[in-house]
Amino acid sequence: MSPELFGIPVDFILFAATLLGVALFHHYVLQVALAGLATITAYKILFTGFKTGTGIVGFAAHMGHEWVLLVNLLCLLVGFALLARHFEDSGVPEVLPRLLPEGWLGPFVLLVLIFVLSSFLDNIAAALIGGTVAASVFKRKVHIGYLAAIVAASNAGGAGSVVGDTTTTMMWIAGISPAAVLHAYAAAGVALVIFGIPAAIQQHRHMAISRDFQAAHHIDWTRLGIVGFILVAAIIANVTVNLKFPVLAERLPVLGLTVWAALLLAVPLRKPEWSLLPDATKGAVFLLALVTCASMMPVEKLPLASWQTALGLGFVSAVFDNIPLTALALKQGGYDWGFLAYAVGFGGSMLWFGSSAGVALSNLFPEAKSVGQWLRHGWFVAVAYVIGFFVMLALLEWQPEAPAP
Repeated sequence: MSPELFGIPVDFILFAATLLGVALFHHYVLQVALAGLATITAYKILFTGFKTGTGIVGFAAHMGHEWVLLVNLLCLLVGFALLARHFEDSGVPEVLPRLLPEGWLGPFVLLVLIFVLSSFLDNIAAALIGGTVAASVFKRKVHIGYLAAIVAASNAGGAGSVVGDTTTTMMWIAGISPAAVLHAYAAAGVALVIFGIPAAIQQHRHMAISRDFQAAHHIDWTRLGIVGFILVAAIIANVTVNLKFPVLAERLPVLGLTVWAALLLAVPLRKPEWSLLPDATKGAVFLLALVTCASMMPVEKLPLASWQTALGLGFVSAVFDNIPLTALALKQGGYDWGFLAYAVGFGGSMLWFGSSAGVALSNLFPEAKSVGQWLRHGWFVAVAYVIGFFVMLALLEWQPEAPAP
């Protein structure tokens, strides 16, 4: 029996304290996450034990079961950072402004492009590319409401793709089919229109698009081909192994290793930006610490999976990191994964620190680091989240699917 305080297992209280520390101390998130992991691990070893046993032996057995997921995530998070830089260096982001029409449709089309980019790039990369383009075409005069929309577009675009968001990638690694999250786009597409139009009008009134696109831009098709090669290799390897060799998928981090094999094979053609490795690894370790904490929670004490619970997780993800929330949901099972992907993926857009994409973009635009201003000028993101969720519920209904064993 897990000890409780006010009817809440102490495990969850320690986990909530860790997430609260991450939310409050943005400059020390790695230290907070590691301290939380150490505290929860010590508590479990000394007092409650694990499903795999008690004490150090139980912890070792638990990690023996979790290591494949953790190594997969580490390889993917760091590998996708290098992949995103390949895409940035391909020259495509410099060409994107030429696709933008006049008037408020210009800012709206940019949000659509960010949405599309995020479906095959990490949402952080899509948000940063969008922010960089916005800074150029709006002469750095980017409205805070539009910054919120850029984050929302990147998170919405990744919600239905297993390579577009860390949360959906986690589901993919857990054995959930890419098709099982695809219907998240039913909600994400509706949300894009709802928040995108007012944000675009808001930005156009604040600062119209500058049409100074005189410089010629060259696309590096080799780098673009490398991006496609890595993504296709990852998808083929993961689908093949999960369908034909499921035992191998449980015992080896096939997906992460495939991404790195493809990256290394492409080195003779174009070298990755190796200088990104330290920061990317640091960010990955932070997320892995939270995922490991989540893996030790007594999920049988959580509310039953339902569309109401999924809707609520979207609001929670605006305050707490969505990675551990996804880990908890995967461990619990019984969700409609498309609904969950939309909720935890898009819900974090409601606050600037609610998603990694928001934190990353706010580093480019420090003026966005204001909860009050974000809510005041980006109010349409929360409205879009709710409307998108209920449109998907009305069209597709809640169809829970247990994760693969």
